[in-house]
Amino acid sequence: MMQTPSKAPASPALLALPPYATTSTSRLQSIYADISHQKHSNPANYNANVEWWRKTLEAIARSGIQQHGSNLVLNADSGLMDLLRVPGAGKPLALPTAVAELRAQKKIFTRSEFLSCKESVYDAGWLPGRIAAYVVGKPLWWALEQLGVVGEDSFIYNTSVTSKNPAWWGEYVILPLVEAAADIVLAKQADKLGGPSDALYSFDAFKKTFSDVFSGGADTLSDVDATILLRFLQRDRRAVIVDKEVIKFVDPRSASALRCITAVDRSILELKEAVHHLHVQVAKIQQKIDQCTQKATAALQQSHKPLALTYLRSRKQLEDLLRKRLGSLETLEGTQLSVETAAGDIEILKSYESSTATLRSILAHPSLQKESIDKTLDAMAEANEDAKEVDEAIRSGTDVTFDEAELEEELRILALEAENEKVDETQAKLAREELQTPEGRPVSERAAPSAVLLS
Repeated sequence: MMQTPSKAPASPALLALPPYATTSTSRLQSIYADISHQKHSNPANYNANVEWWRKTLEAIARSGIQQHGSNLVLNADSGLMDLLRVPGAGKPLALPTAVAELRAQKKIFTRSEFLSCKESVYDAGWLPGRIAAYVVGKPLWWALEQLGVVGEDSFIYNTSVTSKNPAWWGEYVILPLVEAAADIVLAKQADKLGGPSDALYSFDAFKKTFSDVFSGGADTLSDVDATILLRFLQRDRRAVIVDKEVIKFVDPRSASALRCITAVDRSILELKEAVHHLHVQVAKIQQKIDQCTQKATAALQQSHKPLALTYLRSRKQLEDLLRKRLGSLETLEGTQLSVETAAGDIEILKSYESSTATLRSILAHPSLQKESIDKTLDAMAEANEDAKEVDEAIRSGTDVTFDEAELEEELRILALEAENEKVDETQAKLAREELQTPEGRPVSERAAPSAVLLS
């Protein structure tokens, strides 16, 4: 049965939020209707509607239109139902189901469970029911079941709750908003980290320093938001340590033994706070001096000389006080610098000690003992000699050496043989020519060439 649309005007701030600005009235009617039955019959549409509600609830918390002093916590109650009334869509009947589903998806958490749980929100076993099963006793668990808080039919596990059932009401921490704010805090801290004092804050100083993690120009974080942020940074990001009023940023990768707040840290923070307070006092005194000067000038312009002298006397007293405060400030700042330098030296010496211990551990390895080194080097020398002998043996099988004198003698003999062969060829040629000589030719003429050759 279709609900009767409310005629009450919607909040302009609500309709200006991105989810509403980009959603048509017909689509809004579908989103506002009870969607609990869609989880199994139409899961795609169900998931799309839940995602729309996720963005909407984040936008509402981030915008601060609920005006309850927090940008990380959503107040889910009848007031939120009234705030979300939109003409043409009416009351958001789907909201209880969306809240339950977002809890199951670990996108939102009740404020109490978020702050009290010791396990990370990213732990797969971090379910409110499982925590309660181990934290509370059996009798209390039975009582919670009777109240519908836990169990298979409870609000935590059952998304078919209705808007008329106040079991889903409560304060919910929006995890994506906490993650985004934590990223801004860590980025800002990384930019300013220098000396040991830069990593230390009091609770009030933390709120003041990181007041700009949300848009809106607030001078400080609310106590609620600061507490939630610190809990997330300590438990889930491992980036801070909190001990009562002392907050210390640490390296998430540091060993557990180093993740503590020491007496030196407390002393440095005390000095840091004292220096800060003195700076504030100096600024206020200087402001009062300027005011006295302005008032004295105004009194002279009105011919009120006695009044002007009174203001000048006050200015003199304030100037004397300012000199004393500046002297104290200089002393404290010098002390702070000395303490930070000494603390830095301690950290350096700890690094030296750690490096020395590591080096000694490496040098104590049996392979680096003198006997082992000598043995290894001797074995290497023997191996090199063996390799040299193998190489020479291989070369001796392929390289051939010759006697140069013997080669010269063989070359001379080859030359003589070549010359004799040439003479023989000449004689053979002449013999062939004699056979072709005409009759009647003198023998002496025929024999002349042979004689010449013989000579």
